[in-house]
Amino acid sequence: MVHITIIAGSNRKNATSTQLCRHLQQQLENMGCQVTLLPLFELPLPFYRPGVASDDANVAVLVKSLREADGIVLATPDYHGAPSGILKNALDFVGFDEFDGKVVLSVSSAGGAVGMSSLQQLQTIVRNVHGVNCPEWISIGGEQRSFTPDGSPADDKTRQRVQRTLNFFVSMVKTFRKIS
Repeated sequence: MVHITIIAGSNRKNATSTQLCRHLQQQLENMGCQVTLLPLFELPLPFYRPGVASDDANVAVLVKSLREADGIVLATPDYHGAPSGILKNALDFVGFDEFDGKVVLSVSSAGGAVGMSSLQQLQTIVRNVHGVNCPEWISIGGEQRSFTPDGSPADDKTRQRVQRTLNFFVSMVKTFRKIS
């Protein structure tokens, strides 16, 4: 069974990026994946301090989940063209041991147009920790950020695009898992 860890990088309770993560979790589980969702809103982390070891329980949960994952989804709201500060802070606690050779899907939710800058910055971070960027990504913006009561994107084209991207991502994760 493929294990996927999703990090929802918003610190707002009902953030659309977290709603999208819950939809991704449901779809991945429907595909037979084991999924761990880590909403940073519910898993507060201390500020990262270089050279200072952390014995924080939430940091331990983050590290353990990423180490056990075959594939990783990083999701962020788009704040001023960049990933959220709490997602970047979380990523500062981890590195090669958690990402090396693993396929990573970047996901963004932006208030306006799609969040290209935040996605590109996430992919730069992934490269620097030796993760493998999925060449597809998911970005929702504007009206695409509406969800049905069951948690699915309200827009049919968005649902279809999300499913195609997840199919590709899971296929990559299975392929890379065999190699490593």
